[in-house]
Parts: sequence; C-alpha cells; structure tokens
Amino acid sequence: MLAGLGFGVFLDLKFHDIPNTVERAVAAAAELPKVRLLTLHTLGGMAMMRAARAALGQGKNCPALLGVTLLTSMDESALRGVGIAGSASETALALARRAQEAGLDGVVASGQEARAIRAQCGPEFLIVAPGVRPLSAPANDQSRVTTPSEAIQAGADYLVIGRPITEADDPRAAALAIAQEIASTRRA
Repeated sequence: MLAGLGFGVFLDLKFHDIPNTVERAVAAAAELPKVRLLTLHTLGGMAMMRAARAALGQGKNCPALLGVTLLTSMDESALRGVGIAGSASETALALARRAQEAGLDGVVASGQEARAIRAQCGPEFLIVAPGVRPLSAPANDQSRVTTPSEAIQAGADYLVIGRPITEADDPRAAALAIAQEIASTRRA
C-alpha cells in the first residue's frame, strides 16, 4: 500500500539463515515494489552476506543492503549470555567492517557506535541508527539508545524512531517535535 502511494520501503526483515536461503530471500525481497533498504544479520557470516550481495548485484535500482550489527536491546550482559565477549561497541564495529568487506552498502547500528563506524568505513557507507529516543521518551526495552541529535552528530544517515511516536499521546506532535530537533541538528 505504501509503495503504491510512492513511498520507499525499509524492509527490515533481518534475514539470518544459511547462505542459499538468504540469497533466495534477498532476491525475492528485491522484487517487491519500492524496496530501498533491506536488512540481514551480520552474525550470519561472510558467506551469507556475500550470497545476499550476489543476489542483488550492484544495479542502480537495487535496494541498499544493510547488515544489522547488534540489536540495540542488547547490552554487554546480554551479549555474554549468547557467547559474545567484548563490548557492544567493539563487536558492532568489527561486524560493520565485516559487512563492508562482504560488499554490503551499510549497517544498522546504535548511534553509540556510529562515529567509530563512520571513521572506519568511510562517508559512503550507510548507517541506520535504531533505538533513537528523544530525551523525554522512555528507553523501553532498548539498552543502547541515543537522541536524534546525538545519532546525527555521530554520523547516522537514517534514524529509526518508533514507539516515541507511535505510543505518544499525540503522535503528530511527537513526530513534529522530533523533526524540529533533527532539522536543528548539524552533522559533526
């Protein structure tokens, strides 16, 4: 429906499976109308990421392929619980470098990691920052959050802002206030 209205689609399905399955899923997703951004989990490994890249090719009308580094709901304790040692920031940066090496167009990563990813991966590498919350909004189940201004100043290209708008008493007013904060922010 949104594609029919002319909107581009961020298809955030976070594919994570064996290379052949992800390759086929990415090829099918790319056929959907107006898909501009498409996600997979970087923890699926190099072979999976490369298979996804091969499924899309490099054409002008291909969606940007983004690797989800770490979910913003995961802090160091949660990472240790699934067997990942080290800090969230170090892990996200390493996964971003692997995504770039695999030929992905960018990553989905907390705004807390955006500055380091930008420095390591360069200005053309897309960074989508989820877990973005205005100061007045609760963190909910998010552990690694930033404000819209912080994420932009750190180098994020796109922001994912959900519940601070959808669960607000006045979603329109919340969206307008966030848009005003974004408009007044200068990139560092």
